[in-house]
Amino acid sequence: MPPFWRSRGFWIYVVVLLVLNYLISTIFFSGPPRITVPYTTFLQQVQNGNVKDLSAQGNSLQGDFKKSVSYGSASGTAFQTERPTFAQDNLVQELASQGVTISATPVGAGSGLTSFLLGFGPTILLVAAFIYLSRRAGGAGAGGILGSFGRSRAKLYTPDSEGKVTFADVAGIEEAKADLAEVVDFLKTPDKYRKLGATIPHGVLLVGPPGTGKTLLARAVAGETNRPFFSLAASEFVEAIVGVGAARVRDLFAQAKAAAPSIIFIDELDAIGRARSGNLSLGSNDEREQTLNQILTEMDGFTPNESVVVLAATNRAEVLDTALLRPGRFDRRVAVSPPDRAGRAAILRIHTRKVPLAPDVDLDDLAGATSGFVGADLRNVVNEAALIAARKGHEQVTRDDFQDAIERSVLGLRRPIVLSQDEKRLIAYHESGHTLMGLLVPGSDPVKKVTIVPRGMSLGSTYSQPIDDRYNYPESYLRGRIIAALGGRAAEEVAYGTITTGAESDLQQVNSIARSMVVRWGMSPKVGPLNITQPGDGQAVAVDPLSDETRRLLDEEERRIVEECHSEAIALLRENRSKLDALASALLARDTLDEKEILEVTGITPRPSRTMAPPLAEAPDGGRRPAGVAAPTAEA
Repeated sequence: MPPFWRSRGFWIYVVVLLVLNYLISTIFFSGPPRITVPYTTFLQQVQNGNVKDLSAQGNSLQGDFKKSVSYGSASGTAFQTERPTFAQDNLVQELASQGVTISATPVGAGSGLTSFLLGFGPTILLVAAFIYLSRRAGGAGAGGILGSFGRSRAKLYTPDSEGKVTFADVAGIEEAKADLAEVVDFLKTPDKYRKLGATIPHGVLLVGPPGTGKTLLARAVAGETNRPFFSLAASEFVEAIVGVGAARVRDLFAQAKAAAPSIIFIDELDAIGRARSGNLSLGSNDEREQTLNQILTEMDGFTPNESVVVLAATNRAEVLDTALLRPGRFDRRVAVSPPDRAGRAAILRIHTRKVPLAPDVDLDDLAGATSGFVGADLRNVVNEAALIAARKGHEQVTRDDFQDAIERSVLGLRRPIVLSQDEKRLIAYHESGHTLMGLLVPGSDPVKKVTIVPRGMSLGSTYSQPIDDRYNYPESYLRGRIIAALGGRAAEEVAYGTITTGAESDLQQVNSIARSMVVRWGMSPKVGPLNITQPGDGQAVAVDPLSDETRRLLDEEERRIVEECHSEAIALLRENRSKLDALASALLARDTLDEKEILEVTGITPRPSRTMAPPLAEAPDGGRRPAGVAAPTAEA
């Protein structure tokens, strides 16, 4: 390690000290501000009897005028000037005749100890403070004050901390809890494993979408083991000063080893754990790589580290460096997936422990209505339902309160905007098209509600809900999703013979599904059974480089699928034009229709539905919409 005086931090502090010294000297020792006037102007003021007093040091003169004098843009009574060496005037006699007080300072006066203290005293004090703080903060980091930056910022969670979390507070991710049970058992009874020669995994990586409970699961492990738990985000390691991140890693592991057996939890590991490139990296990238190298060394280096278990969480495991994932580092990867229906019901039971529920609330039924919701979403729904109930003055939270909370979570708040009758009629036909496609296309999810009340970014919405969760989708189902999404645009064409901007979000959903069918799932006869996306990338973006011919083929196949589905939607609506008109008229009269009213108006007999939860799709507001919820339309 280079000497501290050669580090960038040392010179930064030197510059800061010099600036502070200049400011202190200017403020405290420079005296009152004076205007600088020419010597001729000074002589004129002497002749006019406007000089009150005068002080001289060599040929430098300064003093005070009796009345304010202006010169240039400056004015005032305090002045300073320089007497030319060739001047041959009788200045002293004239000043004395006017009763001006005259004083003088010998040249070189103040150049001794007094001048030294006045000039460099502030710097000496600041340097002394710097040395004092360096000795107190020495140890970690580059040395000196930089050592304080090298201290870990991890928060210590102890068994006696308030808000203790255990596995009883975690639901819906039973497989992940089972995977971590072995870690918990080792930390409780390590001798049982050591006598058999077994070692606990050095690291456990929790992988899953946001909101699935990765951090909560890590806290539950700490609560179950009753061991010290050091928690921090990966971004807290990195600073602008190179080397601080590595110093914080060393300090963190030193604290954890001192409290061993203990647990370290690093959230959002991908912030510092991204794969390293072979190219030269500078600046923040160099700091991030040094931090990553230190983590690799601490987890599995020359020094045994059997008493510290490292938990980490990320939702982007595919971008992590391979050295992190090898055995001896993060030995075990635990998938924390969105909960199924039973898991959602269990999560709702946990979050409603302190919520008074009305008799009509069925948590199992609510779990079915929230397909695709993760733990954070469900917690938000329960809180929103309680807020709605309080706003309505209810003593208990009712089923309608939960339904409103789900709709608010998915569709957004109602917008108090006034629409013309013609625009409302257009929106009614648009939403009726979506609704009829959900009723007529085989295998579609049951339509539960349709409304033309503006909510969030949409002016109307069609809400469908699967009966059960499914994780595998046939081509016919995906094409049905495209047909349903195009139903609104097709209804405009059938009823008005024209199209509007209202299908923007529908077309985004259509493009996403059709593109995925071609490049991810091999559902194009011309492209064949190929997946040509980036490995580990969830987006349907083809890998470069591709030939121009292949790109053209992908575009043609995507267009073919969409056009076929659009033609089918048009044909279905023309065959059922009377149902479309009846549904639009009912919407204009009532604004909102539930499932029973929809079936009564259309006269369609409900058929058994092959319940399949659709993939997640982008909601109009840019957020993730839970599976099973049809895309709300955004009329312009």
